[in-house]
Amino acid sequence: MPASKARVQDIASRLSALGLSTRVEEHARYTSIESEVPKSLPAHSWREVLEVVAEADRFGLLASSLTGRTLWAAVRKAVPATGDVRGPGHQH
Repeated sequence: MPASKARVQDIASRLSALGLSTRVEEHARYTSIESEVPKSLPAHSWREVLEVVAEADRFGLLASSLTGRTLWAAVRKAVPATGDVRGPGHQH
């Protein structure tokens, strides 16, 4: 299992253990983990949640009066170890 996939699974399972349901979505260069944060999440739980998402490459919180609060984290996928990783337009 690639290291990035293991990180995603670890983050998602740790958020679930804190009582948040998670969604994992694959994208071309990264995998995202999203979770709706209930208003009832105790203040002391925020520290634990932040410790978990800090394991990701990027994270944030989207908040709006219409959609509530969505916590997100993104983990970059591993770059291929061999070959030209610059893409077809940059090959020599």
